[in-house]
Parts: sequence; structure tokens; C-alpha cells
Amino acid sequence: MDKKNSPWLALIIVLTAPLLSVIDVFIVNVAVPAIQKGIHAADGQIQLVIAGYLLGYASFLITGGRAGDQFGRKKVFVWGMLSFTLFSCLCGLSQTPLQLIITRFFQGLSASFMVPQTIAFIQMLFPDPKERAKAIGFYGITLGAASIIGQILGGYLSETHFLFDGWRLIFIINLPIGAVALWAAKRYLFETEKPPAQRFDYSGIAILTTGLICLIYPIIQGRESGWPLWSVLLLVLSLFIFLFFIYDQQRKLKTGINPLIDVSLFHRGFNLSLFAVLFEFMMHTSYLLTSAVFLQKGLNISPLKSGIYFIIPGVLFTLSSMIASKLVPKFGKLVPLFGVIITCCSFALQVLLFKANVSGVIICFLMGLYGLGNGFILPTLLNLALRTVPQKFAGSAAGVYSTFQQTASALGICIIGGIFYNAVSQSHSSENYVRAFMQSTTANIICLLLTGLMLLLLPKNSAAKA
Repeated sequence: MDKKNSPWLALIIVLTAPLLSVIDVFIVNVAVPAIQKGIHAADGQIQLVIAGYLLGYASFLITGGRAGDQFGRKKVFVWGMLSFTLFSCLCGLSQTPLQLIITRFFQGLSASFMVPQTIAFIQMLFPDPKERAKAIGFYGITLGAASIIGQILGGYLSETHFLFDGWRLIFIINLPIGAVALWAAKRYLFETEKPPAQRFDYSGIAILTTGLICLIYPIIQGRESGWPLWSVLLLVLSLFIFLFFIYDQQRKLKTGINPLIDVSLFHRGFNLSLFAVLFEFMMHTSYLLTSAVFLQKGLNISPLKSGIYFIIPGVLFTLSSMIASKLVPKFGKLVPLFGVIITCCSFALQVLLFKANVSGVIICFLMGLYGLGNGFILPTLLNLALRTVPQKFAGSAAGVYSTFQQTASALGICIIGGIFYNAVSQSHSSENYVRAFMQSTTANIICLLLTGLMLLLLPKNSAAKA
């Protein structure tokens, strides 16, 4: 396929990676009770089912992005999609908690290799800033739509029985989508140019992956275990490992050895964009979790009906994402700042109005307002982050961006989700769920304000460079 003739077809193909990977984050959250019952898992084991996916996903994203640069983005995308589809089926066929935990880890690891290729392909397919903004808008739409689809499918399939138990279908449903994506990729996706043969930085991979595991695992499991000493020590150890990794990468760059990450990638505009991503995804992921639990436990709404409440914010998110993709080339960071204001207003009203007797109309309106505002933020952050990144760093930048995104999701579930669950730990009454939702949503407002601050600090020209 000639990339100049069909860049949008190629975009559709590679967008299946973030679509599937994000659906599999949220679809499991809603179906956790059904999964736990189906495989007779203890509470700690079911937590590892969620944590294992995030751990494998976040720990290898930079490696996955760099692998695309080194070995060819089509090749890595195809192998990542094939592995993801295979391990999804194995998840659905698991008979014991241990089997599901292991297959979920490798499912997340597979996602870490296929997802960065999507961002890298966008850099290569759309060199024109306006066209790239539109493409990134579709990427953002995919992320938002996938999170909503995951909520709805999780509620629906967990109550469904067709050949398999419903919870197994939430994994096996990836088979037909993955098969079509693989066929289309092999037939229509072009291979990117490879750099001159260089030795892959395997020692850098080992150092970075060790540091990420030492960071992400205690973040996910530490709160559930009451922050034991081992979790604190691992967090401190991760800091020293990251400092050593930076030193290692700088040394390799100076001595002419090909590093895993070229540290010149990091500059003020890119760094501020990454911190904006950190706070935005802490808010986004934790809100989707706490609001789903609040609707089901606090308002006694069924999983399927609670999933339906996410349709309106999903539709409005898609609409505002499409508008944002057209506005960001001209207005730059003002577009996500506008979204921050709208989303803050939605959260403030939710804190005031989401009580035990709140009407469905108010829920739909305020959650819809959240989707509308967030659509102006989420897709444009990727655009702003990548605008000053040269194409030769596309894979590395994609891996770094995605790593921040997934680490932020884990942080959001741990910190803001922890605030929510601590508030309901003594009593699972409706009043406690209301109080928990108010506290967690207030924390989300703080994350939004920090996102806005990072955007305000962005250099003006960072939003104008191609």
C-alpha cells in the first residue's frame, strides 16, 4: 500500500490497538464480581487480575515504542496484535485465578507493543500539522469511546450466557476484532523505514523495566495491602533505578551507543505536556471507576443500566473531540484549557447534586457535560506533546507518552480510588457512597486544575510547531 494514497485507511487499522487495549481496562472493572464468582477467586487474586494487566502494559510501553523504531512498526504492530488476541482468548479459557492472572499480564505486555505503533504511525502518516491534528483527534475519540464501550460491554456481557459464561465473553470478543485487524494490517499497512542497523539497548530495557515494575506494582497493590514496608521500599528503589537509567542513557549517547531513549527528546514543552497527561489520566481513569461504582452501589443501579449512563458522555466526548481536532492547529493550548473549565464545572455540580435521590436527568446532564469538556482535553494533549518531536523519535515519544498515560491511570486508581474506597470501608450505606463520591470528585477537580496549570505553563510556540 502506498502510504500517500490511503493514510486514513492505515489510521483506521492501527486505531484497533488503542481501541482493544482500553476496552480491556474498563470492561474488567465492571465485570469483576462475575469474574470472581466464575473462577472462585479471593479478593487479593481478583485485584491481581486487574493489576497484572496494568503492570504488563505500563512496564513495557517504552520498550514497545522503541522496538517499532528498531524493527519496523508494521512488524511490531502485527506481532503485538497477534499476541494480544491469543492471550485474550487464553484469558477467556482460564480455569483458575493463577491462569487468569498470568494471561492478563501477558495480554497487557502484548498491548504495550502494539499501542505505541499507533502514535508513531500517526507521526509518519500525517506530516502536515492540520491533518495530524485531525488524526490525533480520532485517536482521542477512540480512547474515549473505548472506555465507554468497555463500561457498557462489561455490564452487558457479565449478565449474558451464550456458549460461555458472560465474563469469558469479555475476553473472547477480542478474537474477531483482532483477526480482522491482523488481516487488514497484513494487506493494507505499509512498513516504515528502518534506521541503519544498530544494536538494540537490551540493558536499557532491563533497567527501565525493573524501575517501572518497582514503581507500578506497589502503586497498584500497596494501598490494598495497607502500604507495608516492602511497598515503600520498592517505591524508593524505583527512584534510584530511574536516576541510574538516565545516567546510563546519557553515557550511551555520548559514547555513540544506541540508547533506548534519546534524552534530547525531553524539553520543556514535551515535559510539561507529559505532566498534563499525568494529571488528566489520573482524573479520567479514576472518575470512570468511582462513578461506575457509585451508580451501582450508591444508587442501586444494575451494571447494564449504569453502563447505559455512559453513552451520553461518550457521544458528547466524540463530538467535542472532533471539534477540538479542527480548533487546536489554530488555538493550541486554549482548546484543552476550555475543556478544563467545562469539566471542572461538571464536577463541581456533581459534588453538589449527586445525592442518594438524584434524578436520572441530572445524572445524564452532568455526566454528559463531563464528556463534552473532556473531549476538548484528552485528544489535544497528545497533539501538543508530539508537535515538537521529530519523526525519528516518533516511537520513543509514543512509548514515553503511553507510559505516562498508563502510570497515571494506575496512580488515579490507587490514590483517588483509594480516597473513594476508604470512605466506604466502614459502612456500605448509600450515604457513605455519596460521601465517597464527593471526596473522590473533589480530588479529581484538583487534578484538573493541575492539568490546566501545566497547559498554562506551556510555551506558546510549543503548540505551533509541526
